[in-house]
Amino acid sequence: MATPIRAAGVVLLRHRQGDTKVLVVHRPRHKDWSLPKGKLDRGENVVAAAVRECDEETGVVPILGPPLERQEYPVMGRPKVVDYWRAEAGRDNGFTKNSEVDEIRWVTPAQAKNLLTYKRDYELVREATELPTSIPMIFLRHTAAMKRVDYRGKNDAGRPLSGRGREEARELVPLLAAFGIKRIHSSSAARCVQTVRPYASAARISVRKEPSISEEGFEDKPKAAAARVLELATLQQPLLICSHRPVLPALMAPFADLVGKKTQSMFTDTLPPGSFIVVHRSFAKSRWKITAVERHDV
Repeated sequence: MATPIRAAGVVLLRHRQGDTKVLVVHRPRHKDWSLPKGKLDRGENVVAAAVRECDEETGVVPILGPPLERQEYPVMGRPKVVDYWRAEAGRDNGFTKNSEVDEIRWVTPAQAKNLLTYKRDYELVREATELPTSIPMIFLRHTAAMKRVDYRGKNDAGRPLSGRGREEARELVPLLAAFGIKRIHSSSAARCVQTVRPYASAARISVRKEPSISEEGFEDKPKAAAARVLELATLQQPLLICSHRPVLPALMAPFADLVGKKTQSMFTDTLPPGSFIVVHRSFAKSRWKITAVERHDV
């Protein structure tokens, strides 16, 4: 079977004065109206590709929300797989006509139904507009750390990232930015703080150190760590929690009870270094519920 063509895109929404509009693009080479999307560059993460393609085609930087139904269809005898996200319009750099896209339009969902060339694109618009607005909460395992046998410090909490871990931390920056993370809560261990510091610097936000979600803090008071995370879940801000392999399953266990069986394994499987789970929460007054869950690897 031929290797699938991988692509990523967004259903980009804008809300003004109670009205919701979606951005559609005209592609002169195909002579069609479609949604912002494009093929992944070699080695590119699908999240980064979705943001890059939207920015390149429309001049608008999207802030990703929950994932939408994956699209699969043949293109010239090869399977094509496209991952989409519901996204909110972020920074607008201004549209410049280019060889890929020569016109963009903000239209209502009803107008999109008549304008979009492909039915599958409108089905994505319908799916996106039916979803409630959500706020992401990310559970991140720190990136690769120096091996314990090579560390000469007295306290394991001071064990730093390896060279590869520092590189992975830098690679995380555009992925975390894609979800518009505004608040960081990290284990107080050096390897966790070093993992989130590149993004914190790029986003110009502080790192809040949480001793309770460190390995030592969790071992001492496991219930307090879980309670702290549930407290953070009530914050109506895009936030990130960085912790450790032995700690994360317990921190995420209450969330696993709130989703279907097919999704529960995301919370219980061991995350490799630098991998993360995105929990999309929708709020009604002070109460929240999970609308979607996704996992990504650096």
